[in-house]
Amino acid sequence: MSKLSFKELLDAGVHFGHLRRKWNPAMAPYIFEEKKGIHIIDLNKTLVHIDQANAAVKQIAKSGKKILFVATKKQAKDIVAEKIKNVNMPFVTERWSGGMLTNFQTTRKSVRKMTSIDKMKSDGTWDTLNKREKLFKTRQREKLEKTFGSIADMTRQPAAIFIVDILKEHIALAEARRLNIPTFALVDTNSNPKLVDFPIPANDDATKSITIIIDEICRSITEGLEERKDLKANPETKETAPVAETTKEEAPVAKEKKAPAKKAAPVVEAVKEKTPVTEAAKEEKAPVEVAVTEEAPVAEEKKAPAKKAPAKKAVAKKAVAKKPAAKKETTAAAEKEKK
Repeated sequence: MSKLSFKELLDAGVHFGHLRRKWNPAMAPYIFEEKKGIHIIDLNKTLVHIDQANAAVKQIAKSGKKILFVATKKQAKDIVAEKIKNVNMPFVTERWSGGMLTNFQTTRKSVRKMTSIDKMKSDGTWDTLNKREKLFKTRQREKLEKTFGSIADMTRQPAAIFIVDILKEHIALAEARRLNIPTFALVDTNSNPKLVDFPIPANDDATKSITIIIDEICRSITEGLEERKDLKANPETKETAPVAETTKEEAPVAKEKKAPAKKAAPVVEAVKEKTPVTEAAKEEKAPVEVAVTEEAPVAEEKKAPAKKAPAKKAVAKKAVAKKPAAKKETTAAAEKEKK
């Protein structure tokens, strides 16, 4: 929960928006009313969104990851540089060079170039250079320091990005969205809050408004870093807590194992219910036997014609017996003709 009160936000002028003709319709849920052609931001919703942003920022800081702060407008430049240095987080206040996140390897090369010049001064190789080379290197170092000096310690892409005025820093926002980096931003009535993951509806032009919100974000970051130090100093507290949770989780498992024992009774009923099935099977088997007995006459009917078959054979034998008699008659007639 944020320590900011409604009155503190009101005194800082956080509620002032832009002119009506400059408004973005997506900001309608965060606008309280219109007064003298200027939209007034609902500070109750601002407090809710500050709490959400604080919780998320605290968790990121607790995990040991970096949050990149981007504010290149005149009103916010000095405030962000001053406040964020104390928290030891990277920030960009001069110019957002295109591809700082999407082409991160190239930005790392520029940072390495800057560190190599510093190393030359410490090694003693700087004295071997002539006057012209020294002048060229110093100018190059100043130019790199201006754009990349604040992100020299950022060895990898940030875990999140905090932007002041998303209309001015639209390139930084587009790069963060492309890389799926969580975005926090101060959103005024002339910008679209749907483009930001954690929008904070507030006046992004007044220095007091920017300072009061940046202070609150820095406070949550310091809390997260302190909790991280405590966990490193006392790792036993982190380990003992999960043990207690596991013992609690084991108790329901024991209950779940006992529960099926009560359900054993229905099995006996199921066995009892199976007995009618056997009776039904017996009843079904009885008609089968009847059907077998009924099939017996069919078998007898089939056997009857089988017995008549030998009678036909007997007829065939008689026919064979008559053939020799015919032969004898023919031979007798042939002998008479010869005589």
